[in-house]
Amino acid sequence: MNLKITKENYQRYHRQIIVPEIGINGQLKLQEAKVLVIGAGGLGSPVLLYLAGAGIGTLGIADHDTVAIHNLHRQILHRESSVDTSKAQSALEGLQQLNSTIQYHIHEEAISPGNAMDILSGYDLVVDGSDNFSTRYLVNDTCVALDKPLVYGSILGFEGQVAVFNHNGGKHLGMLFPEPPPAELVPNCGENGVLGTLPGIIGTMMAQEALKLLTGLPVLHNQLLIFNTLHWTFRKIVF
Repeated sequence: MNLKITKENYQRYHRQIIVPEIGINGQLKLQEAKVLVIGAGGLGSPVLLYLAGAGIGTLGIADHDTVAIHNLHRQILHRESSVDTSKAQSALEGLQQLNSTIQYHIHEEAISPGNAMDILSGYDLVVDGSDNFSTRYLVNDTCVALDKPLVYGSILGFEGQVAVFNHNGGKHLGMLFPEPPPAELVPNCGENGVLGTLPGIIGTMMAQEALKLLTGLPVLHNQLLIFNTLHWTFRKIVF
């Protein structure tokens, strides 16, 4: 590796460096990694915060939306002063205050068939915190075409799902759910509501899988983890 652990970085990341499974080599892997997080909302906020806190070398933020007042109860990267401003820019400002030593790239545009290949190709790992199936399937298909691993998460009610797709020969979203459900049958937070802590829990789990993947630790493989936070039950679906 070309990077080194400086004295300042050792002090900053000491608590995770001394975890035996991470160590200096693991921290160097994180410093060399380039990760794109799609969505700077409920799921993306905790993912971005923990990846920045862990010292990911290059962190991409893709979100074309603006901050709304109803976002603030769950999208913890943003502040009242950010309402009506770019969500990607607001996330960037918050992350720079947490960790100014890493590189950030913002993509203030919706992921589309016209730009997905160009945007995703610059990263080693993609974490999808989007909130609609058309984006999820497009991101999945692009990761498959580029042979990039994808950390996936979704939430509904009190329940969240987490998976790792297209990693080490693993299957992808289209193999688990070959077709997205009809748009009119898909509930969303605006219609059904969401308790603000749920995306925080699931987003943190997504960040955990991302950090484990980047440091060479075991991650979910051909498994969909379903976590019910009302009754505190876990299920794994093997596919």
